Amino acid sequence: NHRFENGRRYHKFREGRYPFPNDESEQDREDMKHAMIVNLCGGKLHFAPIGDNPQDIIDLGTGTGIWCVDMGDEYPSANILGVDLSPIQQVWVPPNVRFMVDDIEETWLESADFYDLVHGRHITPAIKDFPALLRRAYKHTKPGGWVEFQEMHHLPHCDDDTMPADYPLTKFFRVVAEGLRNMGVSLDASRHEAANLEAYGFVNVRHEVLKIPIGTWPKHKTLKMVGLYGRTGIFNGLQAMALGPLCRGMGWSKTQVEVMLVDVRRALEDSSVHCYLPFHVMYGMKPLDAKGD
Repeated sequence: NHRFENGRRYHKFREGRYPFPNDESEQDREDMKHAMIVNLCGGKLHFAPIGDNPQDIIDLGTGTGIWCVDMGDEYPSANILGVDLSPIQQVWVPPNVRFMVDDIEETWLESADFYDLVHGRHITPAIKDFPALLRRAYKHTKPGGWVEFQEMHHLPHCDDDTMPADYPLTKFFRVVAEGLRNMGVSLDASRHEAANLEAYGFVNVRHEVLKIPIGTWPKHKTLKMVGLYGRTGIFNGLQAMALGPLCRGMGWSKTQVEVMLVDVRRALEDSSVHCYLPFHVMYGMKPLDAKGD
C-alpha cells in the first residue's frame, strides 16, 4: 500500500500522483490543520447551506478522514464518502461514514445528480486538471446541491510591513510551487478555477477570504491559537512539503533541501514578522433545473 523515498512514506496506488508523504507524522499534521481550520471558521465544517438533512456527501482527497468523521456526527442523515489515494483513514467511524481508495481525477462511481455536497479542502497541490475536476463535480452534484472548496494561498502576506522582501518562507513556498509546476500542478491556476465556479454552471456562488496567521502575533485570542497551529504546522511540515516537489520536480538532493530549511525554520521563530496565509472558501450551487452534464 505504500512506498518509501528519502526516509518518508508515500502512497503506492497511482504512485507519484500525490507528491507529499502519508506517514504518521504527516497524518498528525493534517489532523492539526483540520483543528486549525475549524477554529478559524468559527467551528463550521463547511459554509455551503446544505440544510439540516443532507443525504449524500463526498470529501475529495479526504486524507485521514477526520472531516468526514466530524460531518458524520453532525449529519446523521447523510451517507458520507471520503476518497483518497492513501488507505490511512481511521477504522472506528460513525456508521454513516465510509472511505474508498481511488483517484478523484478519474471516473467517479456514483451516478450523475447524486451528491448534496461535493467538498474538497487543501487539494489544489494534488490536482493536475482542476477544470476537469470541476466539470465532474458539477455532473455528480444533484440539482440544488453544492460544491465547496477550501484552499490556502501558499504565499505569505503581510499588512504592516514587518515582513522583509527576502523572507525565507516566501522563497520556500515559491520554490515548492515551481517544483509542483514541473510535476504538472499549478497551485495558482487551480485556486483561480475554484474561485470561478460560475464558469462551470454553478449559481449563488460565494467566495470568502480568511487569514491564517503564522505565529502568535495576533491580539485576538482565537486567531492567536490559529496562528500557533499555523506556525507549528508549517514548521513541522517543511520537510514533508519540500522533498517531493524539490527532489522530484527540481532535481534537488535531500541534503540541498535540508540546507535551505535551516533559514526557513529560523524565520518561523522570528515573532517580529506579522505574516499570514490567505484562506479561500469558495462554494456554489448547481441550478435546480440542471441535470447531469
